[in-house]
Amino acid sequence: MRMFRNVFRRKMRAFLTIFGITIGVFALVVMGSMAEKINLLIDGGTRYYSDKVVVTDGSAGTAGFTMTPIGVGRVAEVESVPGVARATAGIWMLLDENGGMSMGVPQGIVGNDMRAIDLESFKLTMKEGRDLTTADRGVAVVGCDIAKALNAKVGGTIDLRGKPFKVVGIYEKTLTAPDNTVAVSLYDAQQLMYAQLPDIIQKQIDPNQLATSITAYPQPGVDADQLAATIEGTLPNVTASGPQVFVDQFKSMTKIFNSIIFGVALISLLVGGLSVVNTMTMSVLERTREIGIRKAIGASHRQIVGQFLGESAFIGFLGGATGLLLGYVVSIVANMLMESSGTVLFLTTPRLAIGAVAFAIVLGVASGFYPSFHAARLKPVLALRYE
Repeated sequence: MRMFRNVFRRKMRAFLTIFGITIGVFALVVMGSMAEKINLLIDGGTRYYSDKVVVTDGSAGTAGFTMTPIGVGRVAEVESVPGVARATAGIWMLLDENGGMSMGVPQGIVGNDMRAIDLESFKLTMKEGRDLTTADRGVAVVGCDIAKALNAKVGGTIDLRGKPFKVVGIYEKTLTAPDNTVAVSLYDAQQLMYAQLPDIIQKQIDPNQLATSITAYPQPGVDADQLAATIEGTLPNVTASGPQVFVDQFKSMTKIFNSIIFGVALISLLVGGLSVVNTMTMSVLERTREIGIRKAIGASHRQIVGQFLGESAFIGFLGGATGLLLGYVVSIVANMLMESSGTVLFLTTPRLAIGAVAFAIVLGVASGFYPSFHAARLKPVLALRYE
C-alpha cells in the first residue's frame, strides 16, 4: 500500500508515465499478435510439407500454391521414381477467381484424389459432419474460418465459383491454412477449374486430366529433399520442392516481418522507459528529505535501492498489464470485425502476453536503476538539509 501511495503521490505524472508504458506494450501486443498468427501459419505449412514433395509443371517456377496445370497422367511417372511410395494429384485455386492479395492465407478451394490419405501425417479432424470420400460429388467440407465467411452450415449449400455445393462437414480449427479452405473432390475441383479456362484452352485439354500439383510421399527412410532432387533429375519439365524449399522461402520473409513489427513496438517501449526515468528522478528529488531521514535511522543502500526499484517495477507492471488488456481487446475486436470475410489476423498467445508484461517490468526496473542508485548515494546530512 505504501508503494502505491508513493507511486501516485503525483497522480497526473504517474498516470502519464504508466500511459507511456501502456502505449508501448499495446503496440507490442497488437503487432506481436499478428506476428504470432503468421508464424503459426508458417509452422503449420512446415509441418504439412515436412514429409512430402510437391511436384508442379516446370514452367510454374516453384511448387505450392500455383495454378499452372500439370497432367494427372504424370502421377504414374512420379510414382516410377525410386524412393516414391505413392503420388497423388491435387488442385488448389482461389475461392474467388478475381481475388487478389490478402493478409494471411488466401481463401481457396482444394481437391485431392485421396490416393495417399493413409500416408498423410497432417491429420484434420471434424468439428461437425463428416469428411469427404472418393465417391462424393457436389459436396464440400469447409474450414472453420471460411465457414463463417460463407455462412456455411452442415446440410446447407454454398456457392463455389457459380456452382452449388452441399456442405457435409466443417473441420476443427487448426490455426493454419485449412481453416480458410474449402475441400471438394478432385473431380469437382477439375470441373470448376475447367469452367474458368478460356474456350481455346478448353478445346485442347481433358478436364479429367487437370491438376495443379502432384504430391509425392517418400518411402520410409528416404529424405524428402533428396527425393525432390531425384524427381527433378529424372522427369522432364517438372519442378519438385521438398520441405527445405518451403522453410527457406517463407521463414526468411517472416524474419524480416517480425523484425519490423518488434522494432516498432520496442521504439514505443523505449519512449515509455524514458518517461519512467524522468518520473523516478523527480520522485527522488521530491523525497530527498525522506531519504535522508530513512538513512539517518539506519536504512541501508540496498533498502533504498530496493524501494525505488520496486516502485519503478510497479509502474512497469501497471503499464504492461493495461497495455496487454487493451491490445488483447483490440485484437479480439479486429478479428470479430474481419470474421465475416474469413480473415483472422491476430492471435494473442500466452507466451506473448507473459513476455509483454515481463518486458514492461524489466523496462521499469532498468529505467529505475539510475534514480535508485542516485537516491542511495545521498549523504544523510545533506539530504536532511535539502529544501
